[in-house]
Amino acid sequence: MHLVDTTLFFSPTSGGVKRYLLAKHAWLSSHTSWKHSILVPGPEESVTPGSVCTIAGGVIPGAFNYRLPLSPPRWTRLLEQLEPDLIEVGDAFHPAWCAAGVARRRGIPAVAFFHSNLPQILGRRMGRLTEKALGRYVRWLYERFDLVFAPSRHMCAYLASLGVSHTAHQPLGVDASVFSPTRRKSDLRTRLGLAPNTRLLVYAGRFAGEKNVPVLLQAFARLGQPYHLLLIGGDRSERPRPNITMTPYRRDSVELAEWFASCDALVHAGTQETFGLVVIEAMACGRPVVGVRAGAVPELVDESVGMLAEPYDAESLAEAIAALYERDIEALGQAARQRVLAQFTWGQALEQQLAAYASVTAAANATRPSYAARPVFELRSPAP
Repeated sequence: MHLVDTTLFFSPTSGGVKRYLLAKHAWLSSHTSWKHSILVPGPEESVTPGSVCTIAGGVIPGAFNYRLPLSPPRWTRLLEQLEPDLIEVGDAFHPAWCAAGVARRRGIPAVAFFHSNLPQILGRRMGRLTEKALGRYVRWLYERFDLVFAPSRHMCAYLASLGVSHTAHQPLGVDASVFSPTRRKSDLRTRLGLAPNTRLLVYAGRFAGEKNVPVLLQAFARLGQPYHLLLIGGDRSERPRPNITMTPYRRDSVELAEWFASCDALVHAGTQETFGLVVIEAMACGRPVVGVRAGAVPELVDESVGMLAEPYDAESLAEAIAALYERDIEALGQAARQRVLAQFTWGQALEQQLAAYASVTAAANATRPSYAARPVFELRSPAP
């Protein structure tokens, strides 16, 4: 079985989608007999089945190093060249249409993953009419796919509201051996030039509008010292305010885990999270989370592992952060770690996903005469 993942959401500084694809690639290689190829934008064209393949595209200015190959025929040609047995798409742009066309011609199943809530993100910037139009577009596109994965129940419900009924709840996961409390470094405050009693919280991710970074800044302006925010995701290191430190995005998962584990908690004001991978990564590091009651975050965070504030409300967020320090932060962190181990490891997530692949492929075998029956699900023990 040859699975091909394809998406525009992949760059040197991209976050959750890239981590999902690379984690899946490693897990499939070590636990199954499947071949897995990933077709994404890159600086040049490079196609080797069973690896990360790239299609050349220019960098989009101001878009966090994302590239945009604009030729659908070239994307289609490379997908055909890979000879997939199953295609998964991770965006709602022209790669999705190319994948749907290739799947139809080859008589193979195609699935989509609703990683990003495009209608709500653009609707917030451009208005309600834009959101409604994009919602109709998403429904029209996803009618062409055999199954649509959504990483949270919140997103399953949202897709259902658009008229997309063939969805499957597919949580993401975390490598709990990388994101672990053992990554904690006791000298982080010293390295940042902070006092030992500093109440240090961390945010990691893009500084995009839906992440509501200005709300974080306003909350910490209200809090003042000894609260300090470490913002991971800028393009330079600086201290724009006395209690704010910015540092570039960490491409190395181990280094990112060290930052998470060495702070007191993760703080996240984003309201459009379809899942919140960074949330469970911080929880896996034994850190509680301060988030907001919006998007998928409340499915991950409650009072047993952190605090929730009102969305778009810097005062509420500041109060939640202060209230966190009235509780036993280490006990909350331990509970957060146990929740991840029980529900959100990559092994758990990907075994569930392979079962969904098997169901989709079996249905295709039964209903599409041109589709030759293939083995669809085989687990094996990791190589010693």
